[in-house]
Amino acid sequence: MPPALRASRDMQQPARMFLISHLFGPFLGHFITIYLYLLDPHPDYALWVLEASITAFWAFPLALRLTGAYTTLALISVQNLIFAVLWGSYHYGGLSSPFLPWFTVVPLLAFFYLGPAPGPRLLVLGMIAVNLTLFYFVYATGHPFPEHVPLSALAGIGLMSILCAAVYVSMMALSYAHIVANQSELEREVQDHRATALKLREAMADAEAANDAKSGFLAKMSHELRTPLNAVIGYSDMLLEGLAMKRGREQQIADLRKINGAGKHLLSLVTDVLDLSKIEAGKMPVFNERFDLDRLVDEIEAICRPLCATNGNAFIVERRGELGMVEGDITKLRQATVNLLSNAATLSKNGRVTLIVGREQRRSTDWIVVIIRDTGSRMSRESLPKLSHNFNRAEGWPEMKYGGAGIGLSLAQKLCLLMGADLEVEDEPGGGACFTIRLRASRAARRRIV
Repeated sequence: MPPALRASRDMQQPARMFLISHLFGPFLGHFITIYLYLLDPHPDYALWVLEASITAFWAFPLALRLTGAYTTLALISVQNLIFAVLWGSYHYGGLSSPFLPWFTVVPLLAFFYLGPAPGPRLLVLGMIAVNLTLFYFVYATGHPFPEHVPLSALAGIGLMSILCAAVYVSMMALSYAHIVANQSELEREVQDHRATALKLREAMADAEAANDAKSGFLAKMSHELRTPLNAVIGYSDMLLEGLAMKRGREQQIADLRKINGAGKHLLSLVTDVLDLSKIEAGKMPVFNERFDLDRLVDEIEAICRPLCATNGNAFIVERRGELGMVEGDITKLRQATVNLLSNAATLSKNGRVTLIVGREQRRSTDWIVVIIRDTGSRMSRESLPKLSHNFNRAEGWPEMKYGGAGIGLSLAQKLCLLMGADLEVEDEPGGGACFTIRLRASRAARRRIV
């Protein structure tokens, strides 16, 4: 079978039936020609033409393989069968010929080969009408049917012809039944897949409803938690200011600082959860505006230098070239960068955290490039994709030791996606990680709700 037909699901079965009938059908036809040869005392051109016409069917599989012209070859094959039936009927028995029952096979083959399409079927019916008209015209114009073998001697060959036709039709019917069975099985599989798809859609709808409920709950609880937390932080600040000038209160001051630090840490986590819930609910606005990139770096340095110093890390800030004015969402860029630096400061101890900010030209586009490097524990490449998942940490990381909810990296990634920025992560050769944010430096200043 040609590759083109084998690749087409609709044409596989008709082409298979075409090949089977042309490989095995001529054997049945040759039984009849051999019988005629034994009956005809002087076989002449009539028998040899019929023999050649039947033998020609074996050439069709090879022609199909070489040309792939399935429809054309099917029509030629049907015409060849019509010719063989009418030629044998004309020379052996005329209108009483035992070969005429084979004529009923012609429409059946046309249906098997060409399918239910009206065009080819009408063409086959036209071919049958034309050939019968010519057959009758030859008879009506005074060309009597020749008698190579007496009609009475053709009774046995009539039985053989009917038997061969019955075997041939049965073989084709079995093949067609196999096709119908396969189609029924395919329809059952399609119905099963549709039922599965319906269940999946229902499950997805339930999951989306649950996610919306979760996002709404987190947003509500975050607001409910932020008010008392701000009160705790505010009162602890007031108490620290009041005790700062008094001696002998070092233990109380230390305890208040722990309360203040824990409150700020918890407030930061609650804020991150609220932001994540807004992003997942599609309610996080994006504000694009012009801002000074140098000033943003100064702000980030002021926020993150104390964070890095907590674990004895050196904080290095590098500016590559002139930064100047850019356009984008300054709040989200600041938040994503601070989250990555906070993560780097947590994972590194007595090491180095580096912030590199610059601009570069790529494909005629001006880009902001923010690189955060740390010297913390080395990551495996298998763990990198997991770090962007909510509340997920790589197994064996120091963050497991130092604590953390594993939410910072996920929030940073979602903020970058929200801004249209790329966030890349690689493990450093000497240990630690390198995160890179790439964001267009120039874009239309507009407000977008994602």
